[in-house]
Amino acid sequence: MQTSLFDTPICRKGSDCYKWDAEPPVKPDEQCNEIIPLWVADMDFAVAPCITDALQKRLEHPVFGYVKVPDRYYDSVIGWFARRHAWTIKREHILYTIGVVPAVNAILKALTEKGDKVIMQTPAYNCFFTCIENNGLQLLQNPLVSKDNYYTIDFSDLEQKAKDPKAKVLLLCNPHNPTGRVWRPEELRLLADIARRHNLCVISDEIHCEFTITGIPYTPMANIMSDDTDRLIVCVSPSKAFNIAGLQMANIIVASDKLREKIDKALTENEISEVNPFGLVANMAAYNSGDGWMDALNQYLLENYKMLCQFFEQNLPMLKVNRQEGTYLAWIDCRALGLRSEELENRLLKQTGVWLNCGTMYGENGEGFMRINMACPKSRLSEGLHKIKQFVNLNYQK
Repeated sequence: MQTSLFDTPICRKGSDCYKWDAEPPVKPDEQCNEIIPLWVADMDFAVAPCITDALQKRLEHPVFGYVKVPDRYYDSVIGWFARRHAWTIKREHILYTIGVVPAVNAILKALTEKGDKVIMQTPAYNCFFTCIENNGLQLLQNPLVSKDNYYTIDFSDLEQKAKDPKAKVLLLCNPHNPTGRVWRPEELRLLADIARRHNLCVISDEIHCEFTITGIPYTPMANIMSDDTDRLIVCVSPSKAFNIAGLQMANIIVASDKLREKIDKALTENEISEVNPFGLVANMAAYNSGDGWMDALNQYLLENYKMLCQFFEQNLPMLKVNRQEGTYLAWIDCRALGLRSEELENRLLKQTGVWLNCGTMYGENGEGFMRINMACPKSRLSEGLHKIKQFVNLNYQK
């Protein structure tokens, strides 16, 4: 499949699209022709044709009632992870729900009591902070260490945090958002060893697992903890990879009967165990027939990443691009500008119309960083980068 199919700009404004139609935090100046949204993790690409075809076929039936998830759905999930990631999943280990964030929230409810502590590598996906807070839990940050624009896990600090008697859960992002790390097997084994020593349950969010843009393979945590399944829960969904988040369907993989029973109960109690017919059809189409499209997408994202790196190196060398391995979210060190992240986000948006995510959304150690969504046509990414350059040239004091 040709990567050029991702070059076509699609007008999403006015489609009730959160990325394009949400109210920005500040209003751009009048000279800005339009907002260029390079923020929330939502791709500006048309979905894979196999998904469109499957949905159109489903629309031929005029009733959209309650869904009974069929056996062929489980077969599609099992088949995808077996052939793409050498991960053998049993049908009875799969629980479906409406999304990974609701899944994490329900899992925390099932496994913890108020006042318990959750360990998380930071900077981290912003919704995780909310899940922890909403469940009356306390966050134990295990800050990632950045050296030469590359993040690693501080295992000594993690070991100390895990010793806390109130620490019950290690919430892992694999691959990691926002730093783009694809964790190696040896890193995951060290995490698993610490969890085992200190009796921690591991919740592994693997929603970004399909984005291995630089060729470093994603390692399922289930393959690392195959002999320790009583403490592992994995969350996956094609929603991010295939740009179908609005259709709301995800999976929780739990090999432990005891854990699965607890989580299934929490899903039911929180009324998030019913999915819609279109999410079901789209997920099956993606997992059954989306291989070629996914491979082409990763290649296109790699090209965008290389273009972004080259642009910053040649035009904005004071801003450092984090060394990316996965996801389509570039993490940029902007501390040389001397602006706080939120101020930089607002000033950039006001003066140029370019909307990025400020680093402090992802924790206090994201201060001075910005996150750029690269999942858009090259022409749109290039326009945004040139506007960032104009902003820095006008405002940056050497």
